[in-house]
Amino acid sequence: MNTHAHPDDRKVVSRAEWDEARKAFLVKEKAFTKQRDALNRERRALPMVRIDKDYVFEGPKGKLGLSDLFEGRRQLIVYHFMLGPGEGEGCPGCSFLADSIGNLAHLHARDTTLVAVSRAPVAEIEAYRRRMGWTFPWVSSHDGDFNYDFHVTLDEAVMPPVYNYTTAEEYERKGMPWFMRGEQPGTSVFLRDGDTVYHTYSSYGRGGDLQLGTYNYLDLTPLGRQEGWDGTPDLGGLGKNWVKRHDEYAGTAKSADDSCCH
Repeated sequence: MNTHAHPDDRKVVSRAEWDEARKAFLVKEKAFTKQRDALNRERRALPMVRIDKDYVFEGPKGKLGLSDLFEGRRQLIVYHFMLGPGEGEGCPGCSFLADSIGNLAHLHARDTTLVAVSRAPVAEIEAYRRRMGWTFPWVSSHDGDFNYDFHVTLDEAVMPPVYNYTTAEEYERKGMPWFMRGEQPGTSVFLRDGDTVYHTYSSYGRGGDLQLGTYNYLDLTPLGRQEGWDGTPDLGGLGKNWVKRHDEYAGTAKSADDSCCH
């Protein structure tokens, strides 16, 4: 079977020929699955760092410490959502990912809590949450160091900027200086042992691909993500910039539902 991504370039074959091609590709898919399993085992075996700083967050019901975000569970996943003070609207990419967050009961059944954290004040977070119709927990780190210490708010006046384990100088050499200013996305994972909290993992940049349900569905299709960079057709010539907040596509309307407040 032809390997080009566009359907116009694909061979039309009999069902028997298709079955043979599909079974040959299945061997590669199974190998990849085993590689991912091995990578997951290595991730779980990474060392961890004890958190000694008293981080303070604010939710709709008041002040919270990092240990409070666990809601009594043993594991905590923090999504660093790009929404800075005064911005009014969350990052379209972060909003794209947030739309993939499903019913949290499944995570809770595995003793795991998921929380979004942004530097915008609570009132701004809640206004945007109501617009988007989301129900997952979302707190503000507005007055603290959390975003800076976990390298998702970059300000050289506060500390030398590092994003995705890469310094400003390294990004400059790559011609990518835009990564080194303002709010950035990421995910951090924590483990609680009694009153002690450990940082076990953080990922940034394309590390969030696995959390993007729409992308993973599109990857199954002949046209793929249609962003051009990976050999798929660039629908509309927008590259990765096609993503909008879900109420900004043609035919959608902003939600005024206030029922999702926490």
